[in-house]
Formats: sequence, structure tokens, C-alpha cells
Amino acid sequence: MNIKFPKNDRNYCWTSHSKRKMIQYSIGPNLVKRVIRFPDRKEEGIVENTVASMRRKVGKSSTKETWVMYQYEKGQKRVISTWIFPGESPINKKIFVPEETWIEIYKHQKKKGGNVWL
Repeated sequence: MNIKFPKNDRNYCWTSHSKRKMIQYSIGPNLVKRVIRFPDRKEEGIVENTVASMRRKVGKSSTKETWVMYQYEKGQKRVISTWIFPGESPINKKIFVPEETWIEIYKHQKKKGGNVWL
């Protein structure tokens, strides 16, 4: 399998976590950018100072939502994570975040000296 990772440019910065999630869910960088630019819904992210954008994909047998969590930093959008939610997520309600995700966030925060995504 030949995987082409997105590169940082003047508009987008990609974390290693977001790249891993793109592989896990088979989400390409162009879809991530489309979700950020043209969301069906935009909410406050689960981590401080982040935004979560969503685009819905309705198929014959199921509905899925593609989510992207990012933050603005120095004129760039830092893509933190992306995932696919099966079904329809509740609007403006706290969503369940797996324990392993919180552990990864806090490990990264501790390693980098307090700033979560730098």
C-alpha cells in the first residue's frame, strides 16, 4: 500500500495523530480540507481552543459523519484529529470520548511541556 501523507503548508499543519487517524479511517487530506472549509455543522472541540467540523454522508443503507478537530494557530489550521462517526451525532451535546484518546492527549501534553498539540 502506497500512502501519501499531507505536507505542512501555509494554510494547514498536520499532527502525527491526525495522520494516523486518516490511515485508520481511510480519510484523504482533500476530504479533511473540505470538511474544514464547508462543514454541515461546526461545534466547539472537546479540547480547549479547538473547533470540530462535520460533514454528513448519507448512503442507501447508512448515514456517516466525517469529523475534523482543529485549531487556529499563527494563521494556520492545525489539524489535530479526524474520525468517522457511524450514524448521526447529537447536536451540541457532549459526546463520548474513549479513555484511550484522553490518555493519548495527556501523554502528548506532558511530553511537550503543557501545550497539547505543539
